[in-house]
Amino acid sequence: MGPEELRERTKRFAVRIVKLYKSLPYRTDAQVLGKQLLRCGTSVAANYRAACRARSRAEWVAKIGLVVEEADETVSWLEMLVDCALVPEEKLKELLNEARELSALFTASQRTARIAG
Repeated sequence: MGPEELRERTKRFAVRIVKLYKSLPYRTDAQVLGKQLLRCGTSVAANYRAACRARSRAEWVAKIGLVVEEADETVSWLEMLVDCALVPEEKLKELLNEARELSALFTASQRTARIAG
C-alpha cells in the first residue's frame, strides 16, 4: 500500500471516528471518553500526512512514531467504550479491527525504517 492510499485510508478512519463520536450518548462519561477518542483517532490521519512531508528519514521516523502512539491510543479508547458498556462491541468490531491494523502497520513501518536507517 502506497503513501497516497494510506493517506486516504487514515482519512476514512478519521471520518469514521468523528461519526462514532457524534453517535455517542450525551452523558458525561461518554463525552469524556469520546473526546479522547476524537482527538487521537483523527490525529492518526493528520500525523501521517505530516510524516509524508518529512524532510529526512530521521524526521519521518519521529513523525511516524506519533502516528503509532495515536493509533495505539485509539485502540485503547475504543476498547474502553466497549468495556464501559457505552457502545456495543458488535458496533465497534470493524472500527476496532481497522484501528488495530493501522497500529500494526505503522509500528512495522517504524521498525523497518529504524533498522534501515
